[in-house]
Amino acid sequence: MNALIVLGIAVVLVIVLVWWALATYNSLVKARTQVEASWAQIDVQLKRRHSLIPNLVETVKGYAAHERGTLADVVAARNAAGGGLDPAQRAQAEGVLTQALGRLFALAEAYPDLKANQNFLQLQGELGGTEEKIAYARQFYNSAVQTYNQKIQTVPSNIVAGVGGFRVRPYFEAAGGERADVNVRF
Repeated sequence: MNALIVLGIAVVLVIVLVWWALATYNSLVKARTQVEASWAQIDVQLKRRHSLIPNLVETVKGYAAHERGTLADVVAARNAAGGGLDPAQRAQAEGVLTQALGRLFALAEAYPDLKANQNFLQLQGELGGTEEKIAYARQFYNSAVQTYNQKIQTVPSNIVAGVGGFRVRPYFEAAGGERADVNVRF
């Protein structure tokens, strides 16, 4: 009779342990999926930003033809920030692009006709709105990464995370240069 009770308790413990492991695994999958979905939202906004940049550069070219270096920097930074990079690499490339755009907008200050150009103002406004959406998407992504990383690093879910192959995800952080003021020289 005692052996039967011990066996019953052992079976219940195994069932509870298996249920916990499955529930933890599912929770980790949901968190990982949230990270991937939030990264996709950043990607959507970055692609929108990248599609606006050629129009902006073309508009500025007509007014500031002798500022080819600044325009070339913007185009080069846009091309370098293309897809296929992990979040840390993409954040660094986007930081370089942000600095180049800052120099482009500072350049516009030197050309009153350009500042008054409706096309330029519209593109600048659209790019500003996109930048706000990117900032929100970055914040949402980093929040999802924080939740996910906490789940895979805390006991006891870290056991299931290790067995399931869940790995820490990087935050989308501002590159060093993106934190600094934009330095513009004419």
